[in-house]
Amino acid sequence: MTSLNACMPKSSYFCKKHPIQRKMIQIPDKTLAQAASKGMDEFLKTFTDAYLSAVGSNLNVDAMDKLNAYQHTLLAYRFLSDEINEGGFVQLIQNGYGGYIFGNPVAKALKLFGAVEMGKLLYKAKEIYEVHRERLERETSDDEFMAMYEEFEAFDDLEEQFFTIEEETTATIARFVDENLSEFARVTY
Repeated sequence: MTSLNACMPKSSYFCKKHPIQRKMIQIPDKTLAQAASKGMDEFLKTFTDAYLSAVGSNLNVDAMDKLNAYQHTLLAYRFLSDEINEGGFVQLIQNGYGGYIFGNPVAKALKLFGAVEMGKLLYKAKEIYEVHRERLERETSDDEFMAMYEEFEAFDDLEEQFFTIEEETTATIARFVDENLSEFARVTY
């Protein structure tokens, strides 16, 4: 996977003064209703699946410019959640998402969405990431990768905190998306 470092245009993040004009991603109302009936995770996944479809398999700067700041934040939360649940911050960074999550104002945006505790958690994780970025992002063998979990035990407490607040955070984000649908997609009827 290509590193997503700096894919999100920082200068236009939530910029109302100089918005970049993008074609809004469309999602059918029926699809959203079905997803919502299955729960908040499925509701949010419907949006991020549409974003991933829109950018194709090319998660690069050009493709990522198709998304606005709200959409990037939601996609970043999905990557964060998927990776932390699968293998923690070490895996998140090793899979190339470190720059996308920590090099962009994701933590600040999540706070704006109402997910204040998750934003604070990301600021703490960013401190570790910035100090050890080169070592965390280096190519590793399977054995070296597994050894990183012991080397970077500083992430352990943050991962436990993540698991404690994840459900509430997801509910908060889902509520924010529902209340601000036009920022995330154009619902078609």
